[in-house]
Amino acid sequence: MPELPEVEVVRRGLESWTAGRTIASAEVLHPRSVRRHAPGPADFAGRLAGRTVHPPRRRGKYLWLPLSTPDGPAGEAGEPGEALLAHLGMSGQLLVGEPDREREKHLRVRIAFADGGRDLRFVDQRTFGHLLVTDLVPDAVGGEKGPGLVPAPIVHIAADPLEDAFDAEAFFRALRRRKTGIKRALLDQSLISGVGNIYADEALWRARLHWGRPTETMTRAEAARVLEGAQEVMEAALAVGGTSFDSLYVDVNGDSGYFERSLDAYGRRDEPCRRCGTPIRRDEFMNRSSYSCPVCQPRPRRMR
Repeated sequence: MPELPEVEVVRRGLESWTAGRTIASAEVLHPRSVRRHAPGPADFAGRLAGRTVHPPRRRGKYLWLPLSTPDGPAGEAGEPGEALLAHLGMSGQLLVGEPDREREKHLRVRIAFADGGRDLRFVDQRTFGHLLVTDLVPDAVGGEKGPGLVPAPIVHIAADPLEDAFDAEAFFRALRRRKTGIKRALLDQSLISGVGNIYADEALWRARLHWGRPTETMTRAEAARVLEGAQEVMEAALAVGGTSFDSLYVDVNGDSGYFERSLDAYGRRDEPCRRCGTPIRRDEFMNRSSYSCPVCQPRPRRMR
């Protein structure tokens, strides 16, 4: 599933191609892709027509396009506007351009613009992703440093580690209150958003902590190392377009990222640790995999 860097790559691409453009029409080709839009596909399409798109925003793995209202820009005069909210799921892609015959069979939603230029296409092979039009409401977690308004369905989601609104001290205190393993905590989107399996493993490798380390035993310095590791690895991934293991992970132009080549832990079972040379270990974790170095990330005496 795309994680924060991959979604941020898409957001940046959308900013270049969609901001300031007016939507002429929207066509829903597969109703499952708008299943979270309760009023249905026709309402979804109708609420997009004639709306002007404002610069896209992101929190964690979600991104949204604020939409103009009849009275002015989204959020003007303190009134919440609306937004097109997107979650890419396992294989969702937001592409800008003309139809791509190779992807046409997986095209789920097409949005055309009044200027007749490149359209916006939601392609999703596995149809786990979704789009919906929803209200923008005051941010509940970011405070003055947050985006101000966020889509209502994600108002409960925590700030992500690349946001100015992220509170490192509050994160540490929350870790100490939990009785879980550090990797499970990193995957909890109500605690820290945007971190998935790949970047959790990478952050913990950089912090030299085992994925099963009990959070209630974490020191402030260890929590800081985990955050620093997550921020560093995500910034590095952003610089090369994110992590792409196959053609499903692409930017708005359909191009893949290259960070897979720089991964230090994830997916490197039996390959030498880049620090100490010990073969990387793979463990089963929550029906997935967790990768770590047995030497650099020693297993704690007590696991969670």
